[in-house]
Amino acid sequence: MKLAIQNLRQAAQTGRKKLSRRWLHWRMRGQPEAEILKAERKLRGVEQYDKLRKADIVVVSFGKSGRTWLRVMISHLFRVMYGLPENAILGFDNFHNLNPAVPKIFFTHDNYIKDFTGDFETKKPFYDKRVILLARDPRDVAVSQFFQWKFRVKPSKVAINNYPPRGTDISLFDFVTGDNGGSMQAVTDYLNLWAKEAGNLENFHLLRYEDLRSDPHTQLRKLLEFMQVDASEEQVNAAVEYSSYENMKKMESKQQFRLSGGRMMPRDKDNPDSYKVRRAKVGGYRDYFTDEEVAAIDHKLVEMLDDLFGYR
Repeated sequence: MKLAIQNLRQAAQTGRKKLSRRWLHWRMRGQPEAEILKAERKLRGVEQYDKLRKADIVVVSFGKSGRTWLRVMISHLFRVMYGLPENAILGFDNFHNLNPAVPKIFFTHDNYIKDFTGDFETKKPFYDKRVILLARDPRDVAVSQFFQWKFRVKPSKVAINNYPPRGTDISLFDFVTGDNGGSMQAVTDYLNLWAKEAGNLENFHLLRYEDLRSDPHTQLRKLLEFMQVDASEEQVNAAVEYSSYENMKKMESKQQFRLSGGRMMPRDKDNPDSYKVRRAKVGGYRDYFTDEEVAAIDHKLVEMLDDLFGYR
């Protein structure tokens, strides 16, 4: 019953957000699209800022960096620790409302808060928060972003996040090396600002996707220590096993988390590139390019990305 109430509460919140955005577009009808997008980004920023201020822990990541995987892993850990309902997924404060011992965790791509605050150069709203930055190799992220744009992204998110218009004839290489919201340039700009600001945060933890893939038990244990969550070895093992790549693929194909929105549902069951859980391969970007293209991409990354992340 409690879970059903939480699901209804989340559905109502989602409905209110969609309604407010539709009202904004209706109210601004006839105005230039750029002004409408600017206003919508600010509105989304207000919504995100409100959650940020209420959060106990913030998980920040560029899209396609493994956030859903980490969310499923942590969700199962808390379900095991506190006997919460099976298949429930962390959604900011829903687990906290079921059991106050669970912290309020804000998972965000940090796309819009700056549009509300007007501060595009710092991360001041995060300074007093316990922040986890989930980073992934920008080369792999940009390739995943291409398939996200091509097969999964909602039409309303194309222009507002600076993707190429739907139907654009653009090669994967040009997408990755170009100037758009999912390109390698966009990912490195995002990570570089966080690297510059990391020292200003009171509590900051860098979690690399590649490290979590290679040694999930150790990395999850370090993460939980930063989160000030005391879990047993059995609980950590259960969370890692549950969130394995094979089980994530199986759960998505069965639409096991359909009540948690569309984040864990394929857009087209017959198209593997439309799945949320696609390949999860470290360094998989190399499979899509010629040797010359790989060399160009690698050279571009070395020139752009801060050394904090260790990607070369």
